[in-house]
Amino acid sequence: MQRKNYILKTNPHKNGSSFLKKRSGFAMIMAIIVIVVISSIMALSLSLTAETTKRTVDLYLYEQVVLYSKSAAELALLDIAKNGSCATIAPYQIDGIYNVSVDLKYVYKGLACGGSNDFFTTLNTDEQNGSVLMDITVSIDDTDIASEPIRYFRRSIQKL
Repeated sequence: MQRKNYILKTNPHKNGSSFLKKRSGFAMIMAIIVIVVISSIMALSLSLTAETTKRTVDLYLYEQVVLYSKSAAELALLDIAKNGSCATIAPYQIDGIYNVSVDLKYVYKGLACGGSNDFFTTLNTDEQNGSVLMDITVSIDDTDIASEPIRYFRRSIQKL
């Protein structure tokens, strides 16, 4: 028995003339299915690429915020060393993106700074005297740069 592989081939019309030919619609259906499958794969690939880019930018900015919080602690200690105890640090910005706020609470015997920075506690020995409790907050609020606001809080106790 002979195979008839004429699904995609043209067939002559009833009268036998090769001028009038008709095609099967199967090839058109297969082409549309292939186009739909390829376009779905491309759309998925594009959405995953955009999501990966957002994650990469947010991760980079978060790592920068962590590093800037460590630098802010060192800068606060430098400022305390230059200006003495009871120094306050005003909020500032880095590169116009990162908002840095440092709140200082001092631990001294009998220290009275005369403001909200006083932090009194019961000290047992002189060795405990002379410390500072730093609350450091670094944040990015600009949604044009990050897909969501990034905020990092760090609390540390430093010996003066």
